[in-house]
Amino acid sequence: MDKEINHKAEQILIHAYGDASVLEHGSVVLPPPGAGEIRVRHTAIGVNFVDIYHRTGLYPLPALPGGLGVEAAGVVEALGPGVPGLAVGQRIAYAGPPTGAYSTARNLSAAQAIALPDAVADDTAAALLLRGITAHMLFQHVRPLRAGDTVLVQAAAGGLGLVLAQWAKALGATVIGTVSSEAKAALAREHGLDHAINYRERAVLDAVRELTDGRGVDYAIDGIGGQTLADSVRAVRPFGMVASVGQVSGAVGLDLALLGGGRNVAFARPSVFGLMADPVLYREGAQATLAQLQGGLRATVAEVLPLAQAAEAHRRLEAGANAGAILLRP
Repeated sequence: MDKEINHKAEQILIHAYGDASVLEHGSVVLPPPGAGEIRVRHTAIGVNFVDIYHRTGLYPLPALPGGLGVEAAGVVEALGPGVPGLAVGQRIAYAGPPTGAYSTARNLSAAQAIALPDAVADDTAAALLLRGITAHMLFQHVRPLRAGDTVLVQAAAGGLGLVLAQWAKALGATVIGTVSSEAKAALAREHGLDHAINYRERAVLDAVRELTDGRGVDYAIDGIGGQTLADSVRAVRPFGMVASVGQVSGAVGLDLALLGGGRNVAFARPSVFGLMADPVLYREGAQATLAQLQGGLRATVAEVLPLAQAAEAHRRLEAGANAGAILLRP
């Protein structure tokens, strides 16, 4: 059949680094899947801040022009030689490099495919898989979270923040989170947040000290960078930990002297892509995410935009206009 010889797919790619205007809508002809590969037809595509880092060149792509996107769900359309355990028509999701998820279809290593149970919708998987693996990494490998711990989550109403709040709460932690509005505070509370701090109305450090009787939190997770990261360090108790997982503000910019001086705060800059480079850890994180979904983890999808409007999705994500995840629909 012709479609087994080649397959035309629409895609979003960039020819140069820059703002959202560099995203271009084009097409590509996919060859048949090679050995150990599948072709997946996407049904839902996750939009993540790492896509913006790739677009701006903060995390350079292997080559230009290049595609964006590291997370999607879809249906297996074709199998290459030597692919056990998967079938044409099967629903799967995946996360991680190589980039290229902003497309209607692509060829992909079968090792990345995570079979989806009937109870997990495609939109849920595309909104949660990468964030779920990140949460598992943070709470299992970076600093094992124990019942009774207190966690500070910066940007608690964002796509990752809502997952972290639920995951930490399920592990028995008390969760404090920062938000920018009462509406976002209410949403985060619905997802397990114990205490919301509106940073536009109150100093975060003052609020954390009050909520912890002056002790500080055991663990702070920061995806903002800059001054917010410095505040996260100051909010942690002696011998606690800070994990920096992004730099929405544009730079990490941490003065390492903040970690010492009697504070003795541990600092981690973990890479979820680094973790997922190990196939065992990738599948461990994916299965942990599916288990959390079975246990009640909820996906909050703020908006679904057509694939051709990927630039608008980036603008909205950068502006912090949405609470929850943004998806692209092929």
